[in-house]
This record gives sequence, C-alpha cells and structure tokens, in this order.
Amino acid sequence: MLRALRSSFSSSVLRVLPASVLLLPLLVSPALAKPVTAADAPPPLLPTDFAGWSLSAPVENSAAPEVADAANAAVLKEYGFQQFETAHYANADNKLSIRAIRFQDASGAYGAFTFFRRPGSIAEQIGRSAAWDGSHVLFWNGATLVDATLDHVTPMTPAELRELAKDLPQPPGSANIAPPLPGYLPRQDLDLGLTHYSLGPEAYARSGGVLPAALIDFPLSAEAVTANYSSRDGEGQVTLLIYPTPQMAAARLKDIDAFLKAGNTKSVWPQALAESRSDSLLTRRSGPIVAVVSGSLAPATAHKLLNQINYQADVVWNNPQGYISDGSKVARLLLGIFALTGVLGGAAILLGLFLGGGRALYRVLRGKPASAFQEETEFIRLNLED
Repeated sequence: MLRALRSSFSSSVLRVLPASVLLLPLLVSPALAKPVTAADAPPPLLPTDFAGWSLSAPVENSAAPEVADAANAAVLKEYGFQQFETAHYANADNKLSIRAIRFQDASGAYGAFTFFRRPGSIAEQIGRSAAWDGSHVLFWNGATLVDATLDHVTPMTPAELRELAKDLPQPPGSANIAPPLPGYLPRQDLDLGLTHYSLGPEAYARSGGVLPAALIDFPLSAEAVTANYSSRDGEGQVTLLIYPTPQMAAARLKDIDAFLKAGNTKSVWPQALAESRSDSLLTRRSGPIVAVVSGSLAPATAHKLLNQINYQADVVWNNPQGYISDGSKVARLLLGIFALTGVLGGAAILLGLFLGGGRALYRVLRGKPASAFQEETEFIRLNLED
C-alpha cells in the first residue's frame, strides 16, 4: 500500500511539474524586472532658465545621432555621441534657439567643436572654446557641444551665454579632461580656426586629413590632429597622431614612411599630400606621437616645425584603487579627523594618568595619603586665655 501511495504521489507530481515549470518564468519575471523610473533617464542638458532667458517651448531630446544631424551621424558616433536636445528660449522680444549634444567625454565635445566650427569664425571666451560666425555661436564645455542662434545679438549676449555654459552638466573624473594632443602643436604661424581633432576615419577624412585614413589605423585607439600653418614662404600642414604605446607609434611611422617613399602610390594620394613639396614632406616620432609635415613650406621652416614637436611624459603615482570620487575624499577626511581626535584624546588620558599617578605615588612615598582630600583639614587655632 505504501508503494501504491508513493507511486500515486509521484505520478501526480510529474503531471503538475511541467505546468509549474512553464509558469515559473511568468511568475518570477515580473518580480525580477527592474521598474523603469525617472532616475534611469539621462539628466537634462539644458536649464529651464538662465541669465533672464526662459523656455518658450518644451525641450525636445533624442538618443539617436541621426536626429541630431542626419548628414554627420557617423561623425557624431566616432566622437562618442550620447544625447541630443533642442530648446527655444525667450527674453522679452528676443529669441534664442539652442542645439546641445552630449558626448562620452570632453575629447568628443572638443573634437565635434573643431569639426563643426566654420572657417573664418571669430573666437569668443565662452565655455572652454567658442566661435562666432555672425549668426551662430558654437561653444563647448565639459562633454557638451552647444550651437546657439539668436534673433538679435546684444552687448550682453556673450555674458549670457557664459552663464549657460556654467549650467551645463560636467562629466566626472578624467572624462572632463580635454585631449592633450593639440597642446603639442607649435603656436607660431598656427591657424587655430582650421585645427581639427579626429577620433575616427570619417571625421578625419571630412575635416581635411592629409594622410589616407586607413594608414592611420584608428581602431588602434589613435587620435589625430590636423593643423594649418601660414608663413611668408608658403603654407603647410602638421599632422599629429598619438597611439597608446610608443611601439604602436613606431610601427605606424614605418608604414607611413613606406607609403610616402613609394612613387607608384602618388596617384592615390590625397590632394593636400600630392601638392606638397618633396623636400618639405617630413616625418618624425616622439614617444607615442607621430608627426608629419606637408605642404609648400620652405624646407627650413618645415624642419623647424618638426623639431618643435616633442612628447613630454608626466610621471605620476598610480592609485591602485583607481579614481576616487569627491564623496569618498570627504568621507576619508572626516574619518581622519575622528582618528586624530581619538589619538589626541587618548594622549590626554595617558598624560593625565601619568601626572596624576606620579603625584599620588610621590605622596605615598612621603607617608601621606595618595589624595590630598584624604588628609584632615588643618586649622590654625589661637589658644587665647583671659
């Protein structure tokens, strides 16, 4: 009978088990599913008001680079596109339209700024860099690029846009550091408005790159800067490439030299490279940086430019714990203060025990009570008799 009960129970369990297994994911998945909250949405790029300007329409946003700029969507992806917002502001009878793009880090924002900056623009002191072409003010700050269009430009416009630049969100840690590669460009005779910083082949080719993009090998995490120079003896370009290691840079320089020395490849050279003087077409490596000088500059000027490009390595102590946030620094500071307070308090207690105990021991050795309160109070008596 016991076997029969066991058999009956086992068969009933087996009949119910498949249905339970099928229903289990349906029952568990709602419990495990993460609810979508407002905190999961990216923080807003643009403020509701600043410097007297207020929103006149709801902000429109998108996470698709095609919405931000369909013609340059591939370029935006190379720079690390993350978010796009457009907003319209009003200040009395003046109107302002803002297009803002957030990138992964400051390098992407700076690179996009150099890509979209129009030739002949006037430099302005807004954000980290700004350019005004008469109808648009293009500037970047943090990891955000802003294109502002005003109906009427007033003397207060630069100051108002500086307030907007301060309100832009700042990325944390190293993501807020501008790329160091442009800093290696020689400053004399440099046309800063025609300097372009690229992180991919699309942006490099479309911003006046001198070398074939495939020769640079951007998948190696390469960065490129193309700069124009004008002097009395001609015009030329300086191309700077930086790689993660000097070994990678040495391998790329070898391939670039082989490409430039091969006479049968001149037919496929980019125009800027094909029009260069052969005695002014120079290459050099300094650490992880590869420098190429091209154009119609005099050989002496080309050599001078090339010799001014020198990589400087900064020796720093690496933190084994990685980046430490500001909150962690404050917490460590408070813990240090508490620890110092405890040490000082302990030292005060030990000092008190030493001084008090020493005094008590001294009194005991003299045959007196350890504490002065244990002695009988002595009075001076005057035994006066009549």
